[in-house]
Amino acid sequence: MPQNPVNAYTTNQKENLSGRELEASVLARAGLMLKNVKDNWDGADRDQKLLEAVKFNQKVWSFFQAELSDPENPLPQNLREDILNLSLFIDKRLFDVLAFPDPEKLSIVIDIDFNIAAGLRTNSDQ
Repeated sequence: MPQNPVNAYTTNQKENLSGRELEASVLARAGLMLKNVKDNWDGADRDQKLLEAVKFNQKVWSFFQAELSDPENPLPQNLREDILNLSLFIDKRLFDVLAFPDPEKLSIVIDIDFNIAAGLRTNSDQ
């Protein structure tokens, strides 16, 4: 049976993305998931969607934490430390959102996800 065209496209896109492009794509998806929750805050499935979006964001930022903690990481030490500190802020904010849900608390994480994704895309062209 032929593969679903959307799945085929997604698989092909993943195979052709560079490391930075893939990171940007994943961060953009993480931001979009949170934005969707924020934009549909009064939806019946909000709690489920919020949990999915938060878990996805936590996985993304945990990956960055692991990569940035590696002594072999080629980024300058001060940049690694800044991004690690940012990831700790995001962790705290996401736990806060789960404990005390408020759509406005998502805005900063959405902005960070989108801005880092945009920066990765810009730098990948150089």
